[in-house]
Amino acid sequence: MAATALGHAHAQCAAIASTDKAASTCAANHIPSDKIASLDAAHAYTLAELIDIGELNNPSARIAWEAARQRAKALGIEKAEYFPQLAAVALFADQRAISPFPKPLAPRGYTVVEVPVVEPSVSLQYLLVDFGGRHGRVDAARAAALSAGAHFIQANQQVAAIVATGFYAVMTADERLASAQETLKTAQTTEAAARARLDNGRATLPDLLNASAERAQAAFDLEAADGAAKIARVTLSEAIGVEPSPELKTDTNMQAALPSALALSIDELIQRSLADRPDLIAQMDEVKRADAELRVAKSAYRPEISLAAKGAQTSVWPTVDYGMLGHASVPTWSAAVQARWTIFDGGVRKNRVAAAESAKRLSLDELRERKDRIRREVWNSYIGFRTALRQEEAAVALLKAANMSYSASLDAYQNGVKNLVDVVTAEKQLAQARLSSVAARSRLFTEAVDLEKVTGNLLRTLPSATTTSEERE
Repeated sequence: MAATALGHAHAQCAAIASTDKAASTCAANHIPSDKIASLDAAHAYTLAELIDIGELNNPSARIAWEAARQRAKALGIEKAEYFPQLAAVALFADQRAISPFPKPLAPRGYTVVEVPVVEPSVSLQYLLVDFGGRHGRVDAARAAALSAGAHFIQANQQVAAIVATGFYAVMTADERLASAQETLKTAQTTEAAARARLDNGRATLPDLLNASAERAQAAFDLEAADGAAKIARVTLSEAIGVEPSPELKTDTNMQAALPSALALSIDELIQRSLADRPDLIAQMDEVKRADAELRVAKSAYRPEISLAAKGAQTSVWPTVDYGMLGHASVPTWSAAVQARWTIFDGGVRKNRVAAAESAKRLSLDELRERKDRIRREVWNSYIGFRTALRQEEAAVALLKAANMSYSASLDAYQNGVKNLVDVVTAEKQLAQARLSSVAARSRLFTEAVDLEKVTGNLLRTLPSATTTSEERE
């Protein structure tokens, strides 16, 4: 059920959760909705529906979405360096200045010149060659965008895992509530048997009081189970990012097929995780980013060649307090190619290269550490699932034995062969067996979800790591 239900859930951005590139592109072209979903009180939500709602509303998923969008836009900014920068400028100026001039030509020994200027122009700036710096910055921004895309996928998977865990917690709470109801009925049956024997003079009042105490305890446990079921719904509604409410309805199939076997070996699970885990893919992208930033730092040792050009229509109407000046309105232009090469900077470039080399070594060490952590997580989940399988099998056998034990003890008590203590003991064992069965089922579901999570397969289309008995048939 876990794999099937999750398989019908869709990740954000039109169900794209396959690659870091696809997630980054999707996040760049879509904006999260500002509307927070509201739930239909009359609708029973499936796990897939709740995951879809959670991905669109859970704050952590929205934060990752915006982070991926920002990194994608930063890549666009860096790519713009490959294009020239064109600017249109309109200049309106007026200048008045004193110019010394010989007295024979100017009685005061100077002239006052006023020059109004109108100059619309277009300027161009273009980096022609920087020997790898521009390319390195684009590669670094691309790696950062891909890393953010992978983190976006991871955030979606984490939300899916949290929602699935909450969903199965609600199912478990409902099963415990049903178990508590059955336990109350069992306690009431025991109390009725004790009352009947007391009326027939074959039991004592302490026997009846003991049975009544067990019935009261069962009623108490029923109320606790009912409260736990409501709290589980509040927790689930919070996980999907809507207003917490104990009235959330879920479509939990109590008879859903349990995961019954592993479809992949431990080596295949580890191989899948190393190929598909989004956090590992993100770290690989961080290694590429560090390598690109190292190339950027080294490019500072090489020259930069750039082009600057300007074309304008310059119009001037100069006036002078002595004599006459002409006016003009003519096209003007300028163009220059500049080569700039830093010769000395006090060690700035050297230290930047050293820092970039350190950052690259750090990213490689983090990659190795993450691979080791992933292997450990897969092993833990693999062992946890196998343990949950065996526990569920044991819980089924325990519940069957406890049912038989209670029925036999009750029959024997009613026939005067056993005393009430034996019946109460069998009743407690049955109640414990029911709780153990519920806990085992819940753990099996959650361990199956965790196995998909640690292998990076949540919200993806790869075959599930587990199978049910129905699928095997």
